[in-house]
Amino acid sequence: MQHYVELSALQPAETTIFKLLQAQLGSMKMLDIGVGGGRTTQYFSEVVAEYIGIDYSTEMIEACQKRFSDASDTKLFQVCDARDMSKFKDNSFDFILFSFNGIDYISHAERSQVFKEIQRIGKPGGYFCFSSHNLTAFEQEFDFKQQFSFNPLKTYINLVMAALLHVFNFPITLKQLKKSAHLILKDESHNFRLKTYYIRPQEQINQLESHFSGVKVYSWKSGLELTEDEMHCHSDLWLYYLCVVKDNNGLTHVGTHQDWNTAKLKYCVGLTHST
Repeated sequence: MQHYVELSALQPAETTIFKLLQAQLGSMKMLDIGVGGGRTTQYFSEVVAEYIGIDYSTEMIEACQKRFSDASDTKLFQVCDARDMSKFKDNSFDFILFSFNGIDYISHAERSQVFKEIQRIGKPGGYFCFSSHNLTAFEQEFDFKQQFSFNPLKTYINLVMAALLHVFNFPITLKQLKKSAHLILKDESHNFRLKTYYIRPQEQINQLESHFSGVKVYSWKSGLELTEDEMHCHSDLWLYYLCVVKDNNGLTHVGTHQDWNTAKLKYCVGLTHST
């Protein structure tokens, strides 16, 4: 647990999304799911109108309460499981964040339930952002043929890692991986002890379609938005998704897309002026 308590920096994709929404955050009520030790709290809670951080771990919530003991009334931490957020009313939040791949440690069916719950408690036209492991990148690390480079040491390390992935994920084969849209796998995090949900970007977009619209995909490492072609071959082990919450009838509010495009334009202009 101490590892998560000590984390403090936003990931590059989170920084991008923070800047994209910055002009609107001041009027937003935000839900931070899987808040952990409060890594994202220190950035978002200071700028949003109201902030609630939740985690299914009592120890993590206690760590947040201790870390932010001098917090104002606009910060609140609660023990809550993303699979059952019945304590929150419909249409409660303008912005919902579920970062650091927290959604990847539940079953496929439970994942669908979480998306449904987030649509219910999110305001129509509001934003949902989350990260998830990239099956395309895992396939690249699993394929022995892709581990060779001009650097002998790097080749050796890559081959050892590929071998470990095969051992800990037996009897899954490369052929099975290539045919799969999503799989539960074991990777090097936590010494191969955790089962992690990996999904291809297009399949993730398909999963979101019932409850969200306007899905944008971002590189975890660079923070840049990915094109459709880039998504199909990207090597980041996880990616960030930003989308717009549909209403309970599955409709998207037109006004939000106008705000979204305006926010994106302002951010791009800001990047141009800073270079």
